[in-house]
Amino acid sequence: MRRRALLGALPLLAAAACTAPAPTRSTSATTSPAAAPVVSFDDLEAGFGARLGVWARDTGSGVEVAHRADERFAFCSTFKVLAAAAVLRDVAPERLDAVVGYSPAELMTSARITRDHVATGMTVRELCDAAVRFSDGTAGNLLMREVGGPAGLTAFVRGIGDGVTRVDRIEPGLAQGTPGDVRDTSSPRALGQDLQRIVLGDVLAGERRDLLQDLLVRNTTGDVRIRAGVPAGWRVADKTGTGGYGTANDVAVVWPPGRAPVVVALMSSRGKRYAEVDESLLAEAAGRVASALTAPG
Repeated sequence: MRRRALLGALPLLAAAACTAPAPTRSTSATTSPAAAPVVSFDDLEAGFGARLGVWARDTGSGVEVAHRADERFAFCSTFKVLAAAAVLRDVAPERLDAVVGYSPAELMTSARITRDHVATGMTVRELCDAAVRFSDGTAGNLLMREVGGPAGLTAFVRGIGDGVTRVDRIEPGLAQGTPGDVRDTSSPRALGQDLQRIVLGDVLAGERRDLLQDLLVRNTTGDVRIRAGVPAGWRVADKTGTGGYGTANDVAVVWPPGRAPVVVALMSSRGKRYAEVDESLLAEAAGRVASALTAPG
């Protein structure tokens, strides 16, 4: 079932037969200080046969939209924005342009960029670009190594106020997405708040924050996820994640024209190990969030 989001109004509940896991909580929207819009995602879960987690915040008004926002999902390649942020916060200026070597044995299936530079290695700055913009798995693993591996990256997120996200493995293991496995998981709320702190907050010094924001804006992997769901003309800085059990994620800061930025974190999974990833689920969910948070009145 592939559909584009309807951005003009909030969609009505569909009468589709439910093949997704039964919701464990009712859809909710929590806010501070303005009144929350009422947004339902139950029909999307039913129609796509998926579990969907949503957390979004209008940083100008404080309004939030949430659905399964505190449930755990495998974060998959969204970890790469956290790893890049940890590196950009902690490495010395000269280290950014230091060359990192690696072997052919370290190449992942997703090594779109690193595969071409085994002989020469890549600088830390180039690895940040490859990991964030192209979701290169080898680049992500090398960045994680720079900050002390899974334990070091977990320590980084704890240090910025995230008590939920846990990093236990490197790729490809962290992308397995096995239901019930808490390893390498986060929640939409935790991951979204991390992105807000990193991209809009003071986790990074200004120049390095600008560098990471630019990489996210020029991301090449998210065109049919949040970017496809929000209105044309919105600036989007996002990082995707994809894995087993139909896991499809996208976390973004988006800038509606003339308004404060909106943070959106979407995480989803399906019941079977080799379930197809349907990115239009995230586009439709993003459209509902956009409509809810920018509707007049």
